[in-house]
Amino acid sequence: MIARTHTVQPNALDGTIVTVEADFMLVKQGPGIFSIVGLAGKSVDEASDRVLTALRNSKLLTHKEGAVRAIISLAPAALKKDGSLFDLAIAIAYFMAREGIQKDVSNTVFIGELSLDGTLREVRGVLPAVVAAKKAGFTEIIVPKENAAEAALVDGITVYAAQSLLQVAQHIKGTALFSPVPHTEIDDTYAGAVTMLEDVRGQETAKRGLIIAAAGKHNAILVGPPGTGKTMLARTLPGILPPLSLDEALEVMAIHSYAGTLAGGITSVPPFRSPHHSASHVALVGGGSIPRPGEVTLAHRGVLFMDEFPEFDRRTIDSLRQPLEDRIVTIARAQSSVQFPANIMMIAAMNPSRGGDQGDNYAEQMLETYKNKVSGPILDRIDLWLGVPHISHEDLAKINTQSGETERARDLIRAARARQKERLQKHGLTANAEMTARVIDDVIELSDSVRALLVKSAERLKLSPRSYHRLVKTSRTIADLEGSDDIKDIHVLEALQYRVQ
Repeated sequence: MIARTHTVQPNALDGTIVTVEADFMLVKQGPGIFSIVGLAGKSVDEASDRVLTALRNSKLLTHKEGAVRAIISLAPAALKKDGSLFDLAIAIAYFMAREGIQKDVSNTVFIGELSLDGTLREVRGVLPAVVAAKKAGFTEIIVPKENAAEAALVDGITVYAAQSLLQVAQHIKGTALFSPVPHTEIDDTYAGAVTMLEDVRGQETAKRGLIIAAAGKHNAILVGPPGTGKTMLARTLPGILPPLSLDEALEVMAIHSYAGTLAGGITSVPPFRSPHHSASHVALVGGGSIPRPGEVTLAHRGVLFMDEFPEFDRRTIDSLRQPLEDRIVTIARAQSSVQFPANIMMIAAMNPSRGGDQGDNYAEQMLETYKNKVSGPILDRIDLWLGVPHISHEDLAKINTQSGETERARDLIRAARARQKERLQKHGLTANAEMTARVIDDVIELSDSVRALLVKSAERLKLSPRSYHRLVKTSRTIADLEGSDDIKDIHVLEALQYRVQ
């Protein structure tokens, strides 16, 4: 008898449905066989031992005379199968084939790793797998209990949580049915925000620059001597960025589920990733024999904070060109290529020189010290250069905390983003930094005086066409923060203050 079940090979955002076929027969002579075919990776190929032991320890196999010949086929055969989440689907297919169970499970997806005693273990990639199952028209999915809240984020498909293989088998036979898992609501508060703007004493210019960056999703760099608050400033961003929409939050959590970094973080707070400067090229942009997302993709729709920016390997820094421009990461292999989303806002921090000099001309010091480490094309993709100078202890003692500073910033940024979303809706964009030159021409009208100021400034500062358009986008964000329908000279002049001289 042949039995069929279904599971999913997840990827960063959804996945591919995999059909599991099991054929069982008794062999009078010769050894038994349990073979898995269909381009199975090492972890899938090892499932045979886990499945047989779990079935036996769950007392689900009736005694049959003779050796067993079982073939498990995973289709489509050309798709590389990787991960331990195939265990449950393989076990159920084999169980139904061996026991001759005639049960229609064509609308059910099975996901879970088996321990030797038949307990179901938590797996990664459940959320994108549920998304893929829903897209393919399946009506129910069975997952490990630890993955239930994650799976129940998706509406339109019934989720069942199981603790063991025995429970799933009883559910299929109808002897003990599951109750559906209630829909999981996403937390839309700022619970993940730890550092507030009020925690940073002084540095008003840098705070204003970060508010502009957050309002338009602009890339920014914080330059100043050690101990002046650059890292603390960057860590205020999760507390002032607008919460993700439902679709955006599901997209972000699907990526983290696939990467195994979700860890129960069901929230609408944009991700904040801060890789160490010793991180490899693969760790930052992704890669591997089976391509996995890197920090750039894990920061999708959030912030990639790169502290000690010039201390990253030059190849690693240059690999940011594509995600900063195209908002995707392409990983090419001999047989295929994979694209991961990378719609990020990059915030970098650095000392003006390796010695941490405390002079005022940070840009000049930085360019002289790090010109062989940070390439021009990367610097060209940074919209705001924010100085974070040393503050004397005497002045620091005089600064009082301004209550409500973070709340006011949140309100400003949310209002600015709402204006941008309305303006850019027809282009499928949500923030000014995402605009291309064509979109700028379509949605932004410049007065003669503003156009003349922009041209004159670009010529004097020797801006590239890319930097010119970034200047326009930053000016538009400043205008949005002020609630202005048009870009005015004063908005351009403020944007120019944040350009490296």
